[in-house]
Amino acid sequence: MTQATSTDQPTGTVLSRAMRPLNTVIERIIPSALTFAIVLTLVVMVLAWVLTGTPLISFADRDTTIAAVVSGEVLPPDIITAWGQGLSGLLAFITQIALVLLLGHALAHTRPAARFFKWVSSLPKTPMAAYLLVFGVAAVANLFSWGLGLVVGALLAVQVAKYGRRNGLRLHFPMLVAAGFSANVLWHMGYSGSAPLSMTDPNNPVAAGFGGTIPLSETTYAGWNLVAVVLVAAAVTLAIVLVAPREKDLIAQMPDTGEDAAEEADEVLTPADRIDASRILTTVLGVLVIVFIIVYFVRGGAMDINMVNWTFLALLLLLVKGPFELSRLVRNAAANVGEILLQFPLYAGIMGIMSGTGLIQILSDAIVSVASPATFGLLAVLSAGIVNVFVPSGGGQFAVQGPVLLDAAGQLGVDPAIPVMAIAYGDAWTNMIQPFWAIPVLAIAGLKIRDILGYTTVTLFASGAVFLGVMLYLGLTA
Repeated sequence: MTQATSTDQPTGTVLSRAMRPLNTVIERIIPSALTFAIVLTLVVMVLAWVLTGTPLISFADRDTTIAAVVSGEVLPPDIITAWGQGLSGLLAFITQIALVLLLGHALAHTRPAARFFKWVSSLPKTPMAAYLLVFGVAAVANLFSWGLGLVVGALLAVQVAKYGRRNGLRLHFPMLVAAGFSANVLWHMGYSGSAPLSMTDPNNPVAAGFGGTIPLSETTYAGWNLVAVVLVAAAVTLAIVLVAPREKDLIAQMPDTGEDAAEEADEVLTPADRIDASRILTTVLGVLVIVFIIVYFVRGGAMDINMVNWTFLALLLLLVKGPFELSRLVRNAAANVGEILLQFPLYAGIMGIMSGTGLIQILSDAIVSVASPATFGLLAVLSAGIVNVFVPSGGGQFAVQGPVLLDAAGQLGVDPAIPVMAIAYGDAWTNMIQPFWAIPVLAIAGLKIRDILGYTTVTLFASGAVFLGVMLYLGLTA
């Protein structure tokens, strides 16, 4: 059995090797996601200054300010003020998105989930079956929750690799991890998609600016999106078959690090500890959450990002053994949330600049000038894919780009569901070459982005063909 400790050697098929020059360039020029947010802030400030003529900062004296307030006049805006006032514009949404990742990560690490991973890892009997299994399970998880999907894909890849090593199955570990991460291309089409869920909440800044909500029946659960889900899954499956290493290719198996560590045991010494170790309280609370969810929908409540979070909270409460385990899972999951919390206020500030200076309207007019009702969806996906490279967050990107594309769609008479899902498609699409969301996956697997980029770039092209094709079809048949 071939054992390699590095993937710097020419592994894989002709197709995957052909992608490596492009991947090398991408790897070298893409900075961190936080740097992206800072640079994008500066770029938007410059665009607002150049295109709208808004001053960077204005110093109205006290008397002028008081006179304006008394007369009901609005002082001329400046870029710094619009940015500063916008920083707090997404605080509620930041909490919602943080909970999606926190609860998804914790749910994937419960004991029942761990047992499920070990059982599933024993199913494939050939390398190709192993790669496709990891993708398939991770794809289903991503359609429920992007946080859950990322963690499930990584953990399952590790478990399948361990099983393969123990049982003589020759598996290329970077391909397993890439297959799991490739499933992330489906996340924004599913249950936890930030863009469509945002438009169900009348208090969301984008929906409020749009002047109304859009139900999920017109976006996530629309027939054309469900067909697109199937087509994207089929296209990525074909891509994996084409790029997966063959029998005689050099492979890099997962290093043998010894047996899995034993599950952490909670120390129970006092009556209070026994209460904390008991599942009675968490089970009761989980049942209460489920009852609330049922009553909510029976009374006609609409699906939104809050209900996604409470669904996963209910499952988590029912699966843990008690408050001790729940606290431990949440502490471990919290480490994946910090960087997101820092970036979202920056995206909110960008949104403040775009709306406060009129830059949104200028950009919308620019899109309208080159798009037609038939081509709008296709161009929107392309623009969203480009923006995602610089704003690697579905919620943050929708906050920045959603108002622009919704306004442009209104001017062209395009169904507003199209720009919402165009952003969803573009955001998930270029995640395949944007390393931000791969960070937790690579941390679990112990790999570097260059180890999987040769495979995920092929996923980029395969899924992109479907995304663009679906939007062009909708435009031509509208």
